[in-house]
Amino acid sequence: MSPTSERPADFDGYWGAVEEELADLPVAAELTHLPLQSNEHSTVYAARLTSIGPYRLFAWFSIPNGGDGPFATVYQLPGYGSVVHVPPYELRQRYVMLALRHRGQRLSDQPYAAAYPGLLTDGIDDPTTYIYRGIVADCLRGMDFLLERPEVDPSRIALTGNDLALMTAALRPQATALHCAPGLFYNAATLAPKTSAYPLEELNDYTRAYPDQAVGMAQTLEYFNPLHFAERVRCATVLVTGSERDFFSPSVLQPLTDRLAGPVTPYESAHSSYRDGVQQAEWLSRQFGYSDTLLPAQWQG
Repeated sequence: MSPTSERPADFDGYWGAVEEELADLPVAAELTHLPLQSNEHSTVYAARLTSIGPYRLFAWFSIPNGGDGPFATVYQLPGYGSVVHVPPYELRQRYVMLALRHRGQRLSDQPYAAAYPGLLTDGIDDPTTYIYRGIVADCLRGMDFLLERPEVDPSRIALTGNDLALMTAALRPQATALHCAPGLFYNAATLAPKTSAYPLEELNDYTRAYPDQAVGMAQTLEYFNPLHFAERVRCATVLVTGSERDFFSPSVLQPLTDRLAGPVTPYESAHSSYRDGVQQAEWLSRQFGYSDTLLPAQWQG
């Protein structure tokens, strides 16, 4: 693989074409009430949205019961895996929640079902055929859906997730806050050969299997490198790193921290679902002006 971190000359044109495709398609949202997931605190729906392709997507959509909307909103961008769970019970009590399943993930897997491992390199030899071109469009479409909803306060929308959350914040500047843990695309062409851990090991697998495609893969990855989106991210951002002993250490991610246009708060992960979960929940409360934080019973001291 040829290491590179150069911004492609047609970077803006590439993503502009994605935006144009989306603009030509209505969101065409359909909501189905889900009694099993709903409760006295929130009403949960299965949302169906249209992304480029056209492609129909599934998402969990939850609205708090009672109180006066519009509500502060948390958009949970999908991680790298086949299943995206219904948003946490405690968050659903206070915030409008959207948890998207991008194309290929369970319930968004018709006609395309993602393979794990394998998704990260599907069509990667050419940026026009790379599966993540459509996946990023799916994430943008989720934001478009939220901005159409009367229950959503457009001045209070937080995005959480990995590189996809950062890309969405860059291409949808209506986002007002970002909590991001990079792990898929940040300087991937350079960093992947330094690890054997998945999902980045998928890039190494691909290089070994198709050495003649290594240059094309490296070039495609630069269209998705968070570094090239960072200057368009102007909202308040929490950037999650590992410790200096971890692969995505603070020093490794420092160039991204420096390039983000808005205020950045670094957070060193505790590698604990409890500690990291409390940190994110407390950050959301502060971000949206709440004096208290709703936490699961097992997380309360």
